[in-house]
Amino acid sequence: MVKAPYKVLVVDDSSIIRQAIIAILDSSSDLEVVGEAANGREALIKIPKLKPNIITLDVVMPEMDGLTALKHIMIFYPTPTIILSSFIQDGTPITFDALRYGAIDFFNKPSNLGDESSENNALEEQKIQLIKKVCLTAKVRSNALQYIRLTPNKKSVQSQKIGCKNLVALGVGEGGYGALLKIVPKLAVNNTTAYIIIFYDAAPHIGGFIRYLNHFSTVDVQPAINNALLEAGNCYISTGEEYVTVHGERGKLTTYVSPAPFSSRRGSIDMLMFSVAENLDKHSLGVILSGAGSDGAEGLEEIVRVGGGAIIQSPVSCLYNNMALSALNLCEAEVVVADKDIATEINNFLTYSVD
Repeated sequence: MVKAPYKVLVVDDSSIIRQAIIAILDSSSDLEVVGEAANGREALIKIPKLKPNIITLDVVMPEMDGLTALKHIMIFYPTPTIILSSFIQDGTPITFDALRYGAIDFFNKPSNLGDESSENNALEEQKIQLIKKVCLTAKVRSNALQYIRLTPNKKSVQSQKIGCKNLVALGVGEGGYGALLKIVPKLAVNNTTAYIIIFYDAAPHIGGFIRYLNHFSTVDVQPAINNALLEAGNCYISTGEEYVTVHGERGKLTTYVSPAPFSSRRGSIDMLMFSVAENLDKHSLGVILSGAGSDGAEGLEEIVRVGGGAIIQSPVSCLYNNMALSALNLCEAEVVVADKDIATEINNFLTYSVD
């Protein structure tokens, strides 16, 4: 039996851009563009009639902008939505607002998308990646869509640096923005625990994301830097282009950060988790989230072997479930839950399982 293609609604105020996007998506046998809209208001009228499986949504549009439309979509017609905009290339807050309001992912709209005379390898690769992202987004279940309610958080001033005695290591790749928005702001601050996240995405995006997360989080979110004391109550984030390892004894742990010599091989999460297992044994917790590939599976297995804890995001709630499935195939995680429940499980582990 031939599987029916995913139905797509394209929303963009430029007719030229809409036609270019439609041409790209219709070139895939897995996708069928069933409608188009020039603004959010028009999209809201068409959604109940067309019943698309996925929506591509521009941000800046007349009458009703993309973010306003997105809020209405998630309330009245929960539909997997990908933000397709030229305003996301620098990791601006509007991008992360869209993810917080329920968008599954985002894609930077090429400036020459509507130029039929433009032929270059970079543009062709972008078209391939766009089709891939749209197909993956369409597979997300509507009950996994969530408007993430966050409020700015005023952090208490810590007069003294306190080295951590427990460490939570998280590995995340593609599709990880939404997961981290649901997790990091809910992480508890205590005087024993620090968090380190390896995130496979472009450094400019992650830099903006760190600032965004810090604005809403109780823990202090900051980039991981070389030869720094791992302080309790802090959350450190690094890209997959770096190797981050921890060294020393509990309470005096420091980081070693260096460029990953073969970053395309994706070993940064394993590197971190192996070092965490070696230095903290049962005082460690490994967490694997959405992502492509298999990085982190062996590192998580090692954390479990030395007595630490393991949490894996349930594959059905992942945009990319490869990392989660690889980890599940290699080790027995104590907890397998959707991303919205992971912060609670982390806080419970730190309360009842470590000292």
